[in-house]
Amino acid sequence: MWALDKLLNPEHAAAIFERYYKIEGIAGAAPYIIGGLQMILIFSFLFGLWKTWTYGALFVLQFISTLSTWDKMLDPWAAPNLLFYAALPMLAAIFTLWLLRDEDTLMTIKRSS
Repeated sequence: MWALDKLLNPEHAAAIFERYYKIEGIAGAAPYIIGGLQMILIFSFLFGLWKTWTYGALFVLQFISTLSTWDKMLDPWAAPNLLFYAALPMLAAIFTLWLLRDEDTLMTIKRSS
């Protein structure tokens, strides 16, 4: 959804970059480029391509995203801060997938030998 947000609502994506990642001035083609690269990464992950790199990249991006909201997790009862805790099991799941990447073969595009 966040990749689509960058493509369909670049102003909102720019506001997210500014608020959570402290990166100002994301405008013009930048949200579209970032969103497009993110979509390529997501589809590469979905089809099991370059698992070490795609799974690892998703873990790093999720880690940065989770880290950027640490202050929201310190006050979970203020709305909507409780929702930020959903990032923790997602982070653990992506890390587990990275660890088990050789066993993940369900939708993998197999290379011919």
